[in-house]
Amino acid sequence: ADVVVVGGGIVGMATAWKLLQEEPSLRVTVVEKESKLGQHQTGNNSGVIHSGLYYKPGGLKAKFAIAGSRSMVEFCETFDVPHKITGKLVVATDDSERAQLEMLFERGQQHGLHLRKLSPVEVEEYEPHVQAVAGFHVPSTGIVDYSAVIEVLKSQIEAMGGQIASSTRVIGVERVGPVCRIETDKGHMEASFVIGCAGLQSDRLALASQLNPEFQIVPFRGEYFELVPERRHLVSGLIYPVPDPRFPFLGVHFTRGIDGSVHCGPNAVLALAREGYRKRDISLDDVREIAGFPGFWRLARRHWNEGAQEMWRSFSKRAFVKSLQALIPEITMDDVVPTNAGVRAQALRPDGTLVDDFLLVEAPGMLHVCNAPSPAATASLEIGVHIAQRYQAMRAGSAA
Repeated sequence: ADVVVVGGGIVGMATAWKLLQEEPSLRVTVVEKESKLGQHQTGNNSGVIHSGLYYKPGGLKAKFAIAGSRSMVEFCETFDVPHKITGKLVVATDDSERAQLEMLFERGQQHGLHLRKLSPVEVEEYEPHVQAVAGFHVPSTGIVDYSAVIEVLKSQIEAMGGQIASSTRVIGVERVGPVCRIETDKGHMEASFVIGCAGLQSDRLALASQLNPEFQIVPFRGEYFELVPERRHLVSGLIYPVPDPRFPFLGVHFTRGIDGSVHCGPNAVLALAREGYRKRDISLDDVREIAGFPGFWRLARRHWNEGAQEMWRSFSKRAFVKSLQALIPEITMDDVVPTNAGVRAQALRPDGTLVDDFLLVEAPGMLHVCNAPSPAATASLEIGVHIAQRYQAMRAGSAA
């Protein structure tokens, strides 16, 4: 191949598609360790098309999410992928949250988003069951099934001559002269260029590619409940709290999906396996790796109280429901049932600080996407455009 993309999630697939769009003659192969594409972060998220509201101006998250909220909708319209522009509410549930709500509103305006401030009465016009002292409406937010987006990308890539190698695990990558030699559990491949889009395994792929990433992926499981069908009327669209500015998580919220279901969550607890979607999923190797990383202990010392609260919500349905009641007081224990969880791949530095933007690492003949949690699904097409441009620039540079 000319280019091998490691990782068949939405970022890897969008990258392969954009490469072929830019240069149809390229021989592009996507290598995915699972038997199906998009089985991890892509297939286990809330399905929201984010507006870019939360992210710092000037960063890649803000840039790609804002543009991606438009390009993802255009993609869905072009290829008949079910989606809906629902808008969303961000609400303060007490006076202590007003200042942070105002800061978010101002940030949204800096991003050029068309927001509308809401009084408590106006909040009720959108969501009659929500309790709030103030809020604002974000009209550009929507919902989509990202697994359906993946299927369209697969069809497009194959129609343009690209290859998909599933059930193939990459073991290592070595640059030998002008060629990258890629060792897999099915044998070896060669390519002129390798692009890593390995999500939960991105740091390990970088290490296996002879790089020395100055971070480690720490997995955080986000657990959800779902409203029982007869109580779905409590939520009309998307309802978000004011997030804690110290964390990259948005707080427990409500999202009505394309299928009409209403998800409540997520929390954010340390997963004891990189791909640990259940509490009982434990990998001793992954636990040892986390425990041996100084950055984790520095993070834990700094935020042990918040971490303990998240763990308590993980094991106490009553505590989880109490956090939901802050937004919708009518919700009871009988109104929600557990549903599928997701795992967020979050890059953590040795000093215990979280990498709060997308992180791309370049090396001769390689480019690795090393931190791409939410809003990466929303931003995936724009990330793909950016990587295709970087590939062309790096190839031109190496030829010069």
